[in-house]
Amino acid sequence: MSRLVLCLTPFSSLEGCPLRRVLRCCLVPLLLGCCTASPRLEVHNAAAHPAPAPAGLVFVANGSGDLRTVSASLSQVVAQSSAPLEVDTVVWSHGYGRYLTDHLDHANHLAQGRKLADQVALYRRTYPERRVYLIGHSAGCAVALAAAEALPPDSVDRIVLLAPSVCVSYDLRPALSSARGGIDVFYSRKDTLVLGLGVRLVGTAEGGCRTAAGRCSFTPVLTYPTDAVLYRKLQQHGWDPAVEWSGNDGGHYGSNEPGFLRAYMLPLLTGE
Repeated sequence: MSRLVLCLTPFSSLEGCPLRRVLRCCLVPLLLGCCTASPRLEVHNAAAHPAPAPAGLVFVANGSGDLRTVSASLSQVVAQSSAPLEVDTVVWSHGYGRYLTDHLDHANHLAQGRKLADQVALYRRTYPERRVYLIGHSAGCAVALAAAEALPPDSVDRIVLLAPSVCVSYDLRPALSSARGGIDVFYSRKDTLVLGLGVRLVGTAEGGCRTAAGRCSFTPVLTYPTDAVLYRKLQQHGWDPAVEWSGNDGGHYGSNEPGFLRAYMLPLLTGE
């Protein structure tokens, strides 16, 4: 599959440059992974075996630029394993390739999160016996979290955040309350370009800081004694070389690989 080959301006040469030049030279290739991401993959749900009746629905908010790598890979994994799940792509992006706009428009994250919350509530009313999961990647995590924050307690079964580009100090308490099975975070200190240099240049998705949780993990917000109990529902998984066999090399899109999703995420969704 083709890759984009980009020439990056050395960071030291940016001193004294106007902001517009910094954005042009560095930001787009660094911030949101256009230097490493594959072209957008369309989701095909043809299963190798007859699909069982769905036991739950997975809403996937892909990262900036509408690449849909997570939803495409997860649909492939679900079909091949005949898992009793449906995968629904949350269409929240401003358009294919619009990495920077998607990342910085937090008002859109909130608005699309509220729309997603409405979809979750409708699905819950229609199929009260089925499970509901939220998955976000990169800036898509801001959308998934906004949806969770707009829902009542225990509205979703689990939330999975892949390389979240929100701040390390982001307050997860409302989302933890809405997720009965808790939140699983996959982060990597090897994500040095997109969540390292890129976020240092423009900030996190919600504008909270310049250190992303997808690189350094979340810091619990503990204001009241009950908060510590709530944060027991947070599980954070740092990248380790032991998972490299699955295709996850620790980069910004490593957690999108089908082998990694099959081995490490699917069990979270099926309870196996």
